[in-house]
Amino acid sequence: MSGLVMPAPKADVLARRAQIIADLRALVPGEGVIDTEAEMRPFESDGVTAYRQLPLVVVLPSTTAQVSQVLAYANANGIPVVPRGAGTSLSGGALPLEDGILLGMGKFNRILDIDFANRTVVTQPGVTNLGITNAVADNGFYYAPDPSSQIACTIGGNVGENSGGVHCLKYGLTTNNVLGVEMVLISGEIVRLGGKHLDSGGLDLLGLIVGSEGLLGVVTEVTVRILKKPETARAVLLGFPSSEAAGACVAAIIAAGIIPGGMEMMDKMMVHAAEAFLGAGYPLDVEALLIVELDGPEAEVNHLIDRVAEIGNGLGCMTLRASTSEEERVAFWAGRKAAFPAVGRISPDYLCMDGTIPRKALPLVLRRMEEMSEKYGLRCGNVFHAGDGNLHPLICYDANTPGELEKAEAFGADILLLCVEVGGVLTGEHGVGVEKRDLMPSMFNEIDLDHQQRLKCAFDPEALLNPGKVFPVLRRCAELGRMHVSGGKLPFPDLPRF
Repeated sequence: MSGLVMPAPKADVLARRAQIIADLRALVPGEGVIDTEAEMRPFESDGVTAYRQLPLVVVLPSTTAQVSQVLAYANANGIPVVPRGAGTSLSGGALPLEDGILLGMGKFNRILDIDFANRTVVTQPGVTNLGITNAVADNGFYYAPDPSSQIACTIGGNVGENSGGVHCLKYGLTTNNVLGVEMVLISGEIVRLGGKHLDSGGLDLLGLIVGSEGLLGVVTEVTVRILKKPETARAVLLGFPSSEAAGACVAAIIAAGIIPGGMEMMDKMMVHAAEAFLGAGYPLDVEALLIVELDGPEAEVNHLIDRVAEIGNGLGCMTLRASTSEEERVAFWAGRKAAFPAVGRISPDYLCMDGTIPRKALPLVLRRMEEMSEKYGLRCGNVFHAGDGNLHPLICYDANTPGELEKAEAFGADILLLCVEVGGVLTGEHGVGVEKRDLMPSMFNEIDLDHQQRLKCAFDPEALLNPGKVFPVLRRCAELGRMHVSGGKLPFPDLPRF
């Protein structure tokens, strides 16, 4: 696994593997437990296939009660648990542990309630992102967050990583579209946060859970808000002679007070890869391509297209084409959403990074990434959510060439450190997982990280849920100043207490 260091497996857990498997079969009967090497092989990694590890055992519960029993058993027996959705994570968030239960949530695949009056859907976490939109499309509704992997990624995984997508600029990330969850704590306790109402009083615990990467609990039900499809939606392709010019256009559109439904940017390498893969009709003589979608009333959309065209032409736009039909608009976006698989045709392996920067830093960052590409001798294609500065550089390498994975990892780390340097952050929507875990000190000091770990301790005092992810240094909760009661007596009983 390259230079990745994970928590040392617990010898006592490994020694009890046969008994643990037998106990789990009693909790999740039938085909709910997978324990042979061949059958566990598909679960050895998520979307970051450079890192692989077979789990101790795979458990596939089908009810919330089973999830509760499995977590309570793991808690009582000191066994780590790694929750997993569809395995599309691009940060190694679902990487198994040698001494851990891999808890697959794929059987939670039903939509439980569609409430058009309240504009909500209650769904199990194994339903795909696109599945929610398909379920409500006939009534003119949709679910706004739309990651490129939406055909496969699940809503539970989206909650874990706070996923975004091409329309997150105007309609928000997962956290802005989730109203409630049912989740199971490591103790086995089942809790509910939020619901169909828009706001809850008290602490924003729901906001804490969305994006918590499986460190705090296992989500078994999600309530999301759905939106009415806009009256009109049109996409515009704008081609530029340089990435800097395209970046300047992004900044100018936002500065003009225009908030597109989506605004994506692709560099020349990605434009050619996507066009060869899908034939979306992209211009091939440009160095950078912007896809800008405007939605709303038809008159407003037509007016905004004219304004975007005026801005683009003023910044040296070489080619401009607005969709004239829904089929053409979908084709424009299909090329963008196919960009990641398209790279598979031109490179045997790639790392997809995920950092976010202030929009004004875009030209500088793109120029610095070109310099890094020359330094490491590796190609790097850029496709990203330009409107909110969420970069997705794809670093191409060949895992069969000795040393190339390590070079790709170093290249990726330099990109993420650059994001922080210019005032950005390490991740926008893919999560920290193991990919960015060791870079966390570049953004947070030790006090920050300790406070984050204290939150985890409040939910998971023995650090059994997804250990080895997010935090660069593993600490026991006791080392963070938690108070322990021994024999019914507090330590130092003479000290005043709150």
